[in-house]
Amino acid sequence: MPIITVKLAKGRSLQTKRKLVQALTETAVSLLDVKSEWVTVLIEEYDRENWASNGKLHSEKFGKGFGKKGAK
Repeated sequence: MPIITVKLAKGRSLQTKRKLVQALTETAVSLLDVKSEWVTVLIEEYDRENWASNGKLHSEKFGKGFGKKGAK
């Protein structure tokens, strides 16, 4: 029973998360030769002020929208 955990910054739409879990499930089924009902996907979302890298909070380092297409 595969369990896939995805960690990302908050802000993705429900539609985007649906597409993500569907794609991950289909890939696991294909590559691991398991039934789709055996695949579990966990999405853990983090506020940017609770996520840091290189000693700096992402909310301060990157600003709003970082990591999405079109964001500056």
